[in-house]
Amino acid sequence: MDRNKIIKMVVILAAIVVIATSFSKYLRRDSMSLAEYARLQGIQETQPPEPSPRLSPEPSPESSPEPSPEPLSSPSAPPAEETSSPTPGSPEDIPQGSTLLTGASLNGNSQLEQRVLLEDGFYYEPLSSQLCRYITGVSYPASEGDEEAEPKITFEELRYVHILHYDFDGNPTEGELICNESIAQDLVEIFHELYRNEYQLEKVLLIDEYDGDDNASMEDNNTSCFNYRTVEGSTNLSRHALGLAIDINPLYNPYITYTENGEENILPASASAYADRSAGFPYKIDENDLCYKLFIQHGFTWGGNWNNVKDYQHFQKSE
Repeated sequence: MDRNKIIKMVVILAAIVVIATSFSKYLRRDSMSLAEYARLQGIQETQPPEPSPRLSPEPSPESSPEPSPEPLSSPSAPPAEETSSPTPGSPEDIPQGSTLLTGASLNGNSQLEQRVLLEDGFYYEPLSSQLCRYITGVSYPASEGDEEAEPKITFEELRYVHILHYDFDGNPTEGELICNESIAQDLVEIFHELYRNEYQLEKVLLIDEYDGDDNASMEDNNTSCFNYRTVEGSTNLSRHALGLAIDINPLYNPYITYTENGEENILPASASAYADRSAGFPYKIDENDLCYKLFIQHGFTWGGNWNNVKDYQHFQKSE
């Protein structure tokens, strides 16, 4: 091939390349990349958000511990029971197996076969020989063989009552009473309902803790029942002597008698601030009080309704 033909072919190829390039630019004149568009619009490119870290990373399959094999239980072993935390104020709040109550300690489980249980912590049962010895000569008279001095009630007619109640700090605690057998079921049911409603009683102890001194028990605001004694200022036996009467929060609900001149005699002596029953104060028993309503429902009469004297702490029942 001669030189002129080669030059001519090169020129033609060059021309073709130029024309093709120009044509390509013409076709792409209105197109642009996403990056170019973003720059023209003033938009900054954003990075995809990183995944939030886990609060507690899951272990990788390599690090996952092998599940522990379930222990083989002995055929004689009972299945484990699920336990739940006791609710505030439930009987479980009170330590089991230990008591500071004298009567409960003396009776122990000796009367278990004859115990009448309403619910944990609420029951009544006969008096053990140890408890009988403890109260003899204190709340129960020692007759010393004198037939005329024989008490009008026997140990067999009395019952030991164990309850739970809320004290003045709002804490559940134990309480105990001795009463006539005929009202034992009433008392257990009444005190159970008071407990369910978080009704507060400062103390519920045997009168023997006060050497049988009713005034000392009242001064200490102790709720009590059986005490073989006469009516204050009289030779007549009190209903307490038969275990048929109970005094509730006596310091705030005093016993009031009146002289011929209309002067008040208030017992306990320190309860004068609570003799005015028109005043409002805590622990006052009146006809709107839950304690009053429950005792009346169970057939008791209230000393606050008496005419000649007023015994606001006192509820009693006939046999």
